[in-house]
Amino acid sequence: MPQQVRAVVAHAKGEPVSVETIVVPDPGPGEAVVAVQACGVCHTDLHYREGGINDEFPFLLGHEAAGVVEAVGDGVSEVAPGDYVVLNWRAVCGKCRACAKGKPWYCFATHNATQKMTLPSGQELSPALGIGAFAEKTLVHAGQCTKVNPAARPQAAGLLGCGVMAGLGAAINTGQIGRGESIAVIGCGGVGDAAIAGAALAGASTIIAVDVDPTKLEWAKGFGATHTVNARDTDPVEAIKDLTGGNGADVVVDAVGRPETFTQAFYARDLAGTAVLVGVPTPEMTVELPLIEIFGRGGATKSSWYGDCLPSRDFPALIELYLQGRLPLDKFVSEEIGLDAVEEAFHRMERGEVLRSVVVL
Repeated sequence: MPQQVRAVVAHAKGEPVSVETIVVPDPGPGEAVVAVQACGVCHTDLHYREGGINDEFPFLLGHEAAGVVEAVGDGVSEVAPGDYVVLNWRAVCGKCRACAKGKPWYCFATHNATQKMTLPSGQELSPALGIGAFAEKTLVHAGQCTKVNPAARPQAAGLLGCGVMAGLGAAINTGQIGRGESIAVIGCGGVGDAAIAGAALAGASTIIAVDVDPTKLEWAKGFGATHTVNARDTDPVEAIKDLTGGNGADVVVDAVGRPETFTQAFYARDLAGTAVLVGVPTPEMTVELPLIEIFGRGGATKSSWYGDCLPSRDFPALIELYLQGRLPLDKFVSEEIGLDAVEEAFHRMERGEVLRSVVVL
């Protein structure tokens, strides 16, 4: 029967979130109910609260989560009650033209649970990224559940559900950084530091962190940055070239998503290098580049969707690297908090005081 649990709800644009009782229905065909153990506080959740995604209030926030499957609906075979899972927001369909081409990480028909969680009044909630995991329990499509090794701490494992995977994947999957190559990462928040950690994991020899905040540059060193550039004090394009023999980096990741940072990424890459946009711009932003420069520099400019990840492939492998001590997921966890501290965690995020606050349930 439907369950009532505590959860974080955003009712209106810009208003503080509140912890309320919500109703989680029994899972229907293809669905699963997950008991959430931990969920990271991501900037995307703040975008939802600020109306930056859409205006389908009220929102059930939270999406970087790990937990245990409690129940499944008819036709579910990929997970079973008791499975320890990381939730993902791109459950691939296996049938669209991208999946048919063998590129399911580009799936054009990802799906979520059909049923809606509600307030006790019956008002439907819009779950953030189809998940809604600032909650004791949540309803998702079974394809959004990826089984991983239960030895991994949920506070760390859940971070693969969004920001950390986006950054790691931007460097490894989209940028395809390789051993002995150079990479620059512009913006050293959670996504940027994950790109730095991914580059270190892949064996990059020169890893340049770029930011305007000295504290964030220090954090970047802890994830493997070999050099740092304070873009407030110096031209980052020239600094990156100076650190790469005058050539520019093989891969440059823009983890900010602004016209000026993308332009810097474009010009800071080597000839035939790759510029990767993983920071999310707002709809009104535009960028203008001389067409002759695009032609003459060769290489590639790419956008990275969720780090071009395939959760069923990437999550278990990355969890094993974490358990081996080769991927420092714990370093992303700045603090552990309860559901009632999410609003203040948003403010700490805005002030740049944390990489990730993690709600522990």
